[in-house]
Amino acid sequence: MPAATADSPWYKHLWPWIIIGILATSVCLSLTMVSIAVHNPDNLVNDNYYEAGKGINRSLDRELLAQTLNLKASVHLDELTGEVDVRLTGNSAPQTLELNLISPTQPDKDRKVQLARSEPGRYLGQLDDRVEGRRFVELLGSEDGHVWRLFEEEKVAHGVTLALGDEALQGAEHQE
Repeated sequence: MPAATADSPWYKHLWPWIIIGILATSVCLSLTMVSIAVHNPDNLVNDNYYEAGKGINRSLDRELLAQTLNLKASVHLDELTGEVDVRLTGNSAPQTLELNLISPTQPDKDRKVQLARSEPGRYLGQLDDRVEGRRFVELLGSEDGHVWRLFEEEKVAHGVTLALGDEALQGAEHQE
């Protein structure tokens, strides 16, 4: 670009183009960030805090019922067959149980398994695919029309037996 004189038009000077380039780059980057935010929403945000709080209280009630019934469970996932074997001890013997393996950050990796009683204290079910890593493990059953829940965070791997009900119940200190 030849040297511009004071009476040349603005577009022949270098500084206006530098300023326009900076502004154009910032507009392009801003539009890119907006596009990323719109196409990849954060699914962990909950707008209905009141309902979430009521749900927490319901969960604590179910966990207190499981604690009252002295329930403990061991969960074994077989790597080769995908079989889920749950051994339940305590004062409840429902016909079926529901096992939820919940991923803390990726809802598409959540798994739900229906377990049927095969003998007293033993429940069997089938997993379709491999589940590994950190999960919230939730075991649901019912006793006299009330749902109980065993819930813990565990590192899930095939061939490893998970123990539920062996940890103290958190957050229920003020409940009766």
